[in-house]
Amino acid sequence: MDFDRLASKHKDAVYRQLLRMCGNHDDAEDVLAESLAKAYRALPSLNDSEAFQAWLAQIGRRTCGRLKRRDAEKPVVALEELEELGFQSRSRIDDPEAIALEQETKRCLLEAFDALPIQYKDVYRMREVEGLSAEETAKRTGLTTGNVKSRLHRARKLIRDSIDAMLAT
Repeated sequence: MDFDRLASKHKDAVYRQLLRMCGNHDDAEDVLAESLAKAYRALPSLNDSEAFQAWLAQIGRRTCGRLKRRDAEKPVVALEELEELGFQSRSRIDDPEAIALEQETKRCLLEAFDALPIQYKDVYRMREVEGLSAEETAKRTGLTTGNVKSRLHRARKLIRDSIDAMLAT
């Protein structure tokens, strides 16, 4: 069987299925790449090339399921822990207006962080709070460095948008 021909013919259809299951392009792309690698290694076990698309989709569904379970098992950071991780700010005790502004800013930031989707929350915490490099974050999360950078970019945008919305009210 010609793997390249089969993969080229069916990968777009499988990608669309994975996109619906994974919920975002980055995860769907990662899952498809991993699924193609697994399919390539297991190709000798496929008896009928007509079943390639269904077979690849099944591999993808299982891979996506593992990704979702892994993400769901990651602990959610409690708001109190954020202070321990660096979300503390230094108040000027003699300026009540500065203290109030600082507390409101902190509240908005914590609320925006808490509202982040789980796939962005861990990356944001590791990069922005813990100060880890993209490479170290990738190692700890099992993501690619590019995926870490993409998720951090999206997380920052979501936090900015969330804070803007809170301050506009």
